[in-house]
Amino acid sequence: MKNLYIGLLFASGLFTASAQNYEFQDVIDVERLPVISQDITGTCWSFSTSSFLESEIIRLTGKKIDLSEMFQARTTYLAKAENYIMRQGKANFSEGALAHDVLNSVVKNGLVPNSVFDGLNDGELKHNHAEMVAVLEAMLKTYVENPGKKLSPNWKQAINAVLDIYLGSIPTKFEYEGKNYTPKSFAEFTKIKPENYVTLTSFTHEANYKPFILNIPDNFSNGSMFNLPLDEFIANIDHALAKGYSLSLDCDVSEPTFSGKYGIAFIPEKEEDTKTGLAEIITEKNITPEYRQQEFENISTTDDHLMHIVGKVKDQKGNIYYKVKNSWGSDEKKVANGGYVYMSIPYMKLKAISVLLHKDGIQKETKKKLAL
Repeated sequence: MKNLYIGLLFASGLFTASAQNYEFQDVIDVERLPVISQDITGTCWSFSTSSFLESEIIRLTGKKIDLSEMFQARTTYLAKAENYIMRQGKANFSEGALAHDVLNSVVKNGLVPNSVFDGLNDGELKHNHAEMVAVLEAMLKTYVENPGKKLSPNWKQAINAVLDIYLGSIPTKFEYEGKNYTPKSFAEFTKIKPENYVTLTSFTHEANYKPFILNIPDNFSNGSMFNLPLDEFIANIDHALAKGYSLSLDCDVSEPTFSGKYGIAFIPEKEEDTKTGLAEIITEKNITPEYRQQEFENISTTDDHLMHIVGKVKDQKGNIYYKVKNSWGSDEKKVANGGYVYMSIPYMKLKAISVLLHKDGIQKETKKKLAL
């Protein structure tokens, strides 16, 4: 069986006589809940940031609480619809959002456990938002066109009614482990304080150590992020992990060198290593701030997907990779590493749009520069 496997690797072009197939071992491993799937939805932002908040709750309280991703999606869909209407269609309405939108929802709406609100109708086992989003888009387009020449005051109720049908009505009171809560009192119970979380990024078109609004499609709420030099951006990710803090990651995953199937993400120095690097160690490209900026401005780097950085691993040659919890499930027939992607430092340098973390996970020197 082993010889057959090696033969298949040769045939696929993913193994050579001098290959060093990846062998990984953990270096840092922040506690978190198991990998789950976002199913047929574009709500990676809620799955990743909810996972991040679950790790934060463990760090802050020691409690393992499975948070409802769909509660944040349910409340944010309404916010995106309102933004689209009030901007008369001159805004983005899609399934996408960013990590700060989850925290915005926590401020306004609170948190609930998944056992209280799973966003599934009776008999449903998987999330599928395709029909719901199509219905909402059709409604919003009609409202913007305003065929009656005066928009009905009931349009918010209509949007809410659709969301209630597909995802469920927002709970106002519930019981958890024998105690009664509202979503806001439950958020207090978890010790999550949204004001303690900040977003970091690195681009050369804005001043360093200042907040700015990054113009990307999913930033519908115009959330700001602090700009850092690239090396300092990476150093703060490393510092946070070393101190036991995980991070929510917004990242480009459209590259052929990002693979959930192989559980690896890398930037090859040579284009011919694009396929080879899926299975074996290759030499990677040196990423400069200028190259990162170039790839962002030519739309080669886009904000495709949000995930959760939970640690580091190293290969047998000592190369370090970030251990990134994905939301594409853990089925070994579809993904490797139990649903985690091991992301190289060059990939993080080039393709990470931003990270969100607790401000106490930031380096002391950087916090001073940011006046945090």
